[in-house]
Amino acid sequence: MALADIRQRPGVLLGAAILLHVVLISAQVNTVSGLPVLQVVTFGSFAEVQRGTMAIVDGVRNVWSGYISLRQVHVENDALKLELQTLHVRLQQEHAEAQRTDNLRQLLELRERSHLETTAADVIAAAASPEFRTVTIDKGTNDGLAADMAVISPAGVVGRVVLPAGRASKVQLLIDRNAAAGALIERTRVQGVVEGFGDGSLRMEYVPGSSDVKPGDLVVTSGIDGIYPKGFVIGTIEQVSPGSGGYHQITVRPAVNFTRLEEVLVVRTPAAAHASPEGDQ
Repeated sequence: MALADIRQRPGVLLGAAILLHVVLISAQVNTVSGLPVLQVVTFGSFAEVQRGTMAIVDGVRNVWSGYISLRQVHVENDALKLELQTLHVRLQQEHAEAQRTDNLRQLLELRERSHLETTAADVIAAAASPEFRTVTIDKGTNDGLAADMAVISPAGVVGRVVLPAGRASKVQLLIDRNAAAGALIERTRVQGVVEGFGDGSLRMEYVPGSSDVKPGDLVVTSGIDGIYPKGFVIGTIEQVSPGSGGYHQITVRPAVNFTRLEEVLVVRTPAAAHASPEGDQ
């Protein structure tokens, strides 16, 4: 049936015959180099097929190598990121240690300069409520601490011990709304009382309106309260305005940054023996 169909198509037969003659002739005809034309053509055709196949294989190989290299780069990047994070953590730890060392050095210098009997303590907690500005330190009655002992830092006055326990104590900060300290203006020696307002600021009360008071004046402890040693820095006058009853209304910026307290000194010297760290002026 198929043979009958082919016979009905003379063009197909003619083409097949021509192709057969070309193949036979190519097998008998040689090229200039002496090789049969059929062999050269067949080799060339297969060479092109091989070239294409190799191109595809090389392409796949390059893509795979690129993928592997990219994965390796990702792995290396992850390792470098981890190493960088580790270095950052180590740097922060070293910075914290350096800061603590510097704080302890300042405390030691303060102790030597003040000639007071003191106990160094670390701040281990702070009050959760802003209404009661207190911190907890890691020293207590076992270390000789008692209520109403003054607490100071290299920057200035911190507050006083209000609740001592065996191994810890609660310290009322000077900025607590129920805290107060006898104070004087260093430049003019005008005395008054510094009180906390619970909002992080201080007010100096009972300073006569006729007194010479200026913003920038330094306010220090007067020692008249029997708690705080005389001459320790409380803060700097920030604003002065007329008040009621013939007194100035004075705002004082604390010298101590109460949000960054870490180490303090508790003054154990009896109140009668308190002396100014700079000497009486």
